[in-house]
Amino acid sequence: MAPAIITAATTLRAQQKADSNETLRIGLIGCGGRGTGAASQALQADYNARLVAVADVFEKQMDTAIASLSAKTPDRVTVSPEHRFVGLDAYKKLLASEVDVVILATPPGYRPLHLTAAVEAGKHLFCEKPMAVDAVGYHVAMAALAKAKEKKLNVTAGFCWRYNTSRRESFKRLKDGQFGDLMSYFGTYYGSPIRLVPAASSRQPEQTDLAWQLASWNSFSWLSGDNYVEQAVHSVDKLMWAMNDQPPVSCIATGGRQTPAEGGNIFDHFHVAYEFANGVMGHIGSRQMTGCANENIDYIQCSQAKLVIGKGSAPFAEGAKRWRFRGEEKNMYQIEHDELFAAIRSGKTVFDGDWMMQSTLAGIMGREAAYTGQRLTWEQILASKQDLAPEEALKWNDKFEPTPRPIPGVTKFV
Repeated sequence: MAPAIITAATTLRAQQKADSNETLRIGLIGCGGRGTGAASQALQADYNARLVAVADVFEKQMDTAIASLSAKTPDRVTVSPEHRFVGLDAYKKLLASEVDVVILATPPGYRPLHLTAAVEAGKHLFCEKPMAVDAVGYHVAMAALAKAKEKKLNVTAGFCWRYNTSRRESFKRLKDGQFGDLMSYFGTYYGSPIRLVPAASSRQPEQTDLAWQLASWNSFSWLSGDNYVEQAVHSVDKLMWAMNDQPPVSCIATGGRQTPAEGGNIFDHFHVAYEFANGVMGHIGSRQMTGCANENIDYIQCSQAKLVIGKGSAPFAEGAKRWRFRGEEKNMYQIEHDELFAAIRSGKTVFDGDWMMQSTLAGIMGREAAYTGQRLTWEQILASKQDLAPEEALKWNDKFEPTPRPIPGVTKFV
């Protein structure tokens, strides 16, 4: 099938209001758990939306997603056999089909490639976080988003906390100065391993390098960005939100791997200290280990109160300026899609592109500071030439050896 080509008609369609009687056709690229969840929320966001095309490298995963979504909303899943695309080029075939809204939810190493193609095809986007795993990918994604802004495409980010009801209220009050001046920030992202790093001995003889690594994508930095960029980046994003999306001046970090593992090349713990131009220090601690205390909390110290988000059911501030959120908490995953589809229907534009890339690069910066053991500046990470893998050039049967697990003090900054 020929690749999607932007025409005047597709660009105009993206800029126009979608009539309520017009069916919005959804395409899903990446049919894992997060992609399936995002597709379900997209279908619930708009009564006249339909899932019409899916793409994945694993056919079984794609079939599982379709079955799950069909069970929830059988009248809104109309994926014909001709619109079930399998393989590394499946995203191209999906984008060349007649879809209006695309969900990008593959392993994030492929995000810049898919984001670029989707923008070229003139599609509205839900883009799961992170948006890149290295500096080269960051610049590729930024170039695509510049075009998306020109074309007035809607782009909603998978940084879900920005769509959370109580967090929105908390950060609004923080920015309005209700708690005084922001003095320091400490965010924790301590949890159990999402997926245990596989032992090389468990690899099946018929699995190619790419098939093996994609099946265990969390374990490889070129696909996941490591757990700091793939998971703890949520906490990095909240820090950036608190700092009005101004980039840090520099950061220094520690990190490593305590849990033994044969396969993969990722760390299981990080601590990154970011310094901002106004002198505020922002700390993010990340850990994915069994048997440890787990928490996901933001401790935000201000001059007149300490704002605590994540400890208990509602954010609260203690000190001279006391406060507690008492509003109705809504599903943030659903709000993301509600606002995206509402914008498409109204002819307005939701564009998260700029800040979602700032948060992504801040995550990459922190990871690289931990990997190398060096203090890094924002200018250094912007100028970095790191490219963890040639995703676009890799074929299914190619031999590909990922970078070795980093050693702080030995691994060099690229």
